Amino acid sequence: QVQLIESGGGLVQAGDSLRLSCTIPGPPYSSRYNMAWFRQAPGEDREFVAAVRWTGGSTNYADSVKGRFTISKDNAKNTVYLEMGRLELGDTAVYYCAAATQDRWGTGEGWNYWGQGIQVTVSS
Repeated sequence: QVQLIESGGGLVQAGDSLRLSCTIPGPPYSSRYNMAWFRQAPGEDREFVAAVRWTGGSTNYADSVKGRFTISKDNAKNTVYLEMGRLELGDTAVYYCAAATQDRWGTGEGWNYWGQGIQVTVSS
């Protein structure tokens, strides 16, 4: 089982920025997974936010966050980041980090491993 440790959530105001981190414990460069962020707002299904491939670093974003959010990774730290800018009330959700073996990619629930989730609340 792969452990994913999320951090960086909190309460911010609309228009602010926030950075989420997700780390897989282990020696440097030991994480070889595609990584992603999903989110689930109250009363809604969990939805895809962004993903980054371990090999090559290509990315994919949900239309709702394109131009505002940036996903990146630090292979030495086994960490993926989600830089969230120009936050909106609709970004309020529990954010989940996900990891997948390199043969898996997509916006659905087929990722192998999931973090426990971290709350992001955007206030007006």
